[in-house]
Amino acid sequence: MSPHPLERAVVMVLDSCGAGEAPDAAGYGDSGSDTLGNVARAVGGLTLPNLGAAGLGALHPGIEGVPAAAHPSMAFGRMRPASAGKDSTSGHWEIAGLSVNRPFGLFPNGFPAELTDPIEARFGRKFLGNVAASGTAIIAELGESHLATGGPILYTSGDSVFQIACHADVLSVAELYRLCEIARRHCDEYRIGRVIARPFVGKPGNFRRTYDRKDFSMLPPGTTLLDRVSEAGMTVWGIGKTNDLFCGRGLTRSEHTEGDADGLGKTVTALSTMTSAGSPGLIFTNLVDLDMRYGHRQDPHGYAAALERIDSWIPALSGALGGNDLLFITADHGTDPTRDSTDHTREMVPLLVAGRNAAGVDLGTRGRYSDVAATIAEGFGLRRVGEGTSFWKEVA
Repeated sequence: MSPHPLERAVVMVLDSCGAGEAPDAAGYGDSGSDTLGNVARAVGGLTLPNLGAAGLGALHPGIEGVPAAAHPSMAFGRMRPASAGKDSTSGHWEIAGLSVNRPFGLFPNGFPAELTDPIEARFGRKFLGNVAASGTAIIAELGESHLATGGPILYTSGDSVFQIACHADVLSVAELYRLCEIARRHCDEYRIGRVIARPFVGKPGNFRRTYDRKDFSMLPPGTTLLDRVSEAGMTVWGIGKTNDLFCGRGLTRSEHTEGDADGLGKTVTALSTMTSAGSPGLIFTNLVDLDMRYGHRQDPHGYAAALERIDSWIPALSGALGGNDLLFITADHGTDPTRDSTDHTREMVPLLVAGRNAAGVDLGTRGRYSDVAATIAEGFGLRRVGEGTSFWKEVA
């Protein structure tokens, strides 16, 4: 018998799955952003029977094809972002109880020589690009020059990212990671949220990025839910880019993934493994395809198909829950693929909670993402982490 009212919590982040503009979206240039609603309209309606039955249509009435369920099978609501920015790092940290009050550094006109020169000198290669651009577009534009010169392609976006793309025939994945580690040390001074390795393969006209992408995040500046749970002697299992975004801190086990189907399968396996072993703890999963493959590439049809693939896994995830387990389905920001920008969007995020007595509970609109961390901490009987408001008693 577990000493905790909550035995296992699964947090599944659908990267970029925004659920309508945040109240302060205009300040970010994101008025009208609505990833779920606009994708649904663009494709003539979504087919999400399991997420719909869970309460997705009840928490966001503007999703064409997903009506509000009369009796939702999960608790449902939305969460507003409280952190500054609209980045994966700030979104994940806030879900885990750590708000970002000081914005990360943005460089829409490229990075200054004071930052790039010492990185180039240390690694021995000059960057190409150094502009704000779509990753697929800049690889198509500069890929041949990169193959000819060996210069890594450097680019950014509307987010706080220092992205380096290299062909596998020019730099091995290990060497690209080494370059990113050098860059990470210099980027800290400029408060750049993430240095991202973007390996790609193929020939001119047919370049494609691989799942060897790796994020080198800033170290979390405070305590997160992951720290609190692992310090209590429980398992904390990171799946997908969770390890990257938290710099491995607070994790006792980590799994790299190659796409959402792989991440979903590994989440079910992790939950089953922990249940069989009688191991209490936390599974924290990031599913990156919605953002990386479809949101940033402005592909609403691909986004819709990816949502449908996730939907097909909901019965397996819910079915793997024990009587004292909870599954939290949410997101870290939006990336509305119907807009004329490839950047993230400042949005509220969905909140669906399965397990225990959560079915049908209307959680309303929460004031911050970190309500998830507060709820899990209370369920585990741990000290509060962050500024969130727990809804444990509503779903317990």
